[in-house]
Amino acid sequence: MTDRILIVEDDLDIANLMRVNLLELGVEIDHQTDGQLALTQALENDYSVILLDVMLPNMNGLDICRQVRDKRPMQIIIMLTSKNSETDRVLGLELGADDYMTKPFSVRELQARVRSQLRKVHVLQQSHVPSPQESESLCIGTLRIEQKNHQVFLAEQELVLTATEFELLQHLANHPGQVFSRSHLLESVWGYHHSGYEHTVNSHINRLRAKLEKNATSPKIVQTVWGVGYKFNPQGVSD
Repeated sequence: MTDRILIVEDDLDIANLMRVNLLELGVEIDHQTDGQLALTQALENDYSVILLDVMLPNMNGLDICRQVRDKRPMQIIIMLTSKNSETDRVLGLELGADDYMTKPFSVRELQARVRSQLRKVHVLQQSHVPSPQESESLCIGTLRIEQKNHQVFLAEQELVLTATEFELLQHLANHPGQVFSRSHLLESVWGYHHSGYEHTVNSHINRLRAKLEKNATSPKIVQTVWGVGYKFNPQGVSD
């Protein structure tokens, strides 16, 4: 099945440039300039990736991100922000964006980011819901990660994670006690490394902690090793 991408961008020159270069990836492209219409379109159609500008007529991209994430937890969303709008970037990540790009960005970077997210989508599409006998579970204390069907349970309660949150947790949990730098996690989970994007990892770690930890301000499971990075602490998951 051909991947379908929604570009939500009211600058027609930027949108056309993105469209022309993403078509080289063999995808189908839809384009919307209006925020309210984009939200409806995103919820009524199946998109592999949504490229979402922040500043839009009628509804801003941050509100769209929040509502799409609420209805479609696994939807891949890449926010498009201006170079100087760090607040928008942080808010976008906190509201559930998988990644962000700052304008102006290079065509090659755009293609690489989208290609990386499409690989994640394809893994999800190829997964199936196995029987208990087939399930490839990673069990650590009361945490159970169903690696085939992308589900996570903590004390038998299912946690609703985004696709990127799941991959991040899975990567950390598969290497308990090992410390990973933000640069390593960017490359392993997001599939790229560009200087200046490391706080993408920070935001996702914070989102994971909010869902995993009893006290996110004093994490026991996903811990910070100051000056180095992050690690999964198996002793933090009580039996």
